[in-house]
Amino acid sequence: MAIGYLITQARTAHDAIPIPGVRVSIFDDQGNSIYELITDESGETQAVPLETVDKSFSQNQYFSGIPYVSYNVLAQAAGFNSVYISDIPIYDGETATLPLNLIPMQNMQRSPNQTEIFIGSPAVAMPQTRNQEGGSSIRPYVLRQVVIPNPITVHLGPPSSSAANVQVSFPDYIKNVASSEVYPTWPDAALTANIYAIITFALNRVFTEWYRNQGYGFDITNSTAYDQAFVYGRPIYDSISRIVDRIFNEYVRRQGQNAPYFTSFCNGTTSTCQGLSQWGTVTLANRGLSPIQILRSYYPNDIEIAQTDIITGVASSYPGTPLRTGSKGLDVQTIQTYLNRIRRNYPAIPVITDETGVFGESTRAAVSKFQSIFSLTPDGIVGKSTWYKISSLYTAVTRLAELDSEGTSLGIGTVPPSTTLRQGSRGPDVITLQYLLDVISEYYPGIPAPAQDGIFGSGTKQSVIAFQQAMQLNPDGIVGRLTWDALYETYQGIEQNIPSPGPETGTIEYVVKSGDSLWLIAQRYQTTVDAIKRLNGLTSDMLRIGQVLKIPASQASPYIEYTVRAGDTLWLLSQRYGTTVDAIRRLNNLSSDILQIGQVLRIPTR
Repeated sequence: MAIGYLITQARTAHDAIPIPGVRVSIFDDQGNSIYELITDESGETQAVPLETVDKSFSQNQYFSGIPYVSYNVLAQAAGFNSVYISDIPIYDGETATLPLNLIPMQNMQRSPNQTEIFIGSPAVAMPQTRNQEGGSSIRPYVLRQVVIPNPITVHLGPPSSSAANVQVSFPDYIKNVASSEVYPTWPDAALTANIYAIITFALNRVFTEWYRNQGYGFDITNSTAYDQAFVYGRPIYDSISRIVDRIFNEYVRRQGQNAPYFTSFCNGTTSTCQGLSQWGTVTLANRGLSPIQILRSYYPNDIEIAQTDIITGVASSYPGTPLRTGSKGLDVQTIQTYLNRIRRNYPAIPVITDETGVFGESTRAAVSKFQSIFSLTPDGIVGKSTWYKISSLYTAVTRLAELDSEGTSLGIGTVPPSTTLRQGSRGPDVITLQYLLDVISEYYPGIPAPAQDGIFGSGTKQSVIAFQQAMQLNPDGIVGRLTWDALYETYQGIEQNIPSPGPETGTIEYVVKSGDSLWLIAQRYQTTVDAIKRLNGLTSDMLRIGQVLKIPASQASPYIEYTVRAGDTLWLLSQRYGTTVDAIRRLNNLSSDILQIGQVLRIPTR
């Protein structure tokens, strides 16, 4: 009996927040328990071996049986709805990484719900007929440049269906599609050729705005009758992941043209087409053909591999040269800054102690650990895939910090507004609505984030409808009492159940309030104005309400003073300030958990 491996990763908010302490149960297809695992501080379990069948069966197009063994996974965590993933294919010699997309429970929810996801066979094993149509010459409207959409919006059904949309990063989308389309045990050249076709097909849909020009709010579907397979929540295989990390921003085009070529494909056995034959790529790879030679066997001889560095949703573009031990300069400083911020969410990443802008041993160790956590080759070198993953994750973690700060400045409170909002509404209640949807969209991938402009336009209406559908409310796009209540219960559930990263080592965090100044804050925390300015990169003494400041903890008071507001509880305050309920009780000599609005509490900072 052959052996494959399974790793699970519990993370949320586009990987920005790991979920430790998740109980992961693995069962065989008879329901027998095989493993009971707990996710670590990075939200990950160790790789566990699972029995399967020899890889030769998945490399033979004439084998009519099932060339893998299926397993099932149940993931449960306090404060989260559970998820059950069934029929997970495990292949000989392959490591499958399974994302656990746990949704936080609502504030008033008494028991967890359970989401069920079915994985099943890849599309190459299914006798479906593909009716893919498109191409850059068919629609009159195309983008001027080839852009990697990060995230990409996927419709989970045929174009005109009422299925949900989800947003995922572009590399993760390609890894998912490749894992959903073909067998990961195929030769490297065959996998690479198929992945080039998958990338290019998706970029063609984006470049031609194929669906958006038809009035749809998504980039591509997961229907194999129209596009390519995508199973939200499925495992990703290492052989596929490594190739995608290397080529995710490369695509097929004809010489002299910029547009991605329309790379249609089919399995080549039960379904044939004028494009690429998936099983045929295996035969050609076994004959020794390279990926480009394989592609030219199915598409015009003048096709070539091109690259685009225009990637949305990342903080900084790849400098073009890998960074490694001995590298110096601004690019090194950028990576050090990003990793130091990411480390607050992923404390397993070691502290960088090298001189700023110098890629020394501690920088290499931090990069290597980051790569290990995110299933990249742990070589300690910042190449293209590592750079973009660090940059994307930095964007995600800093966005959450900005949202938290914005919520503080808005004064969301615990009681929903009483107004009814609909398309055309304006004002502060619309800003509150858009903020709530923006936060919720980070944890519910089917809900798009609206623009934060205080105007209830079509984008806000789409977000409201998606939220109402997710909450099983009437999807009329109107925000009345039931929708307001659901928004607040969902938002408060996120606040209560999502683990909050602590401040940087040696610092505490302070949210600026009305009347604050740098001098007053420095006096309160027994530090200096200059120390606060240096730590926060401030060039002036101007502050804004809701701004989050780092305060040097080594000089700080052992506590801060906090004025209780509506909705505060000891548990919420302990989570917000990285302490415990008992510590707050002891410091304030409290005999109960009852708080009064306006009460001044001392919150431990050490």
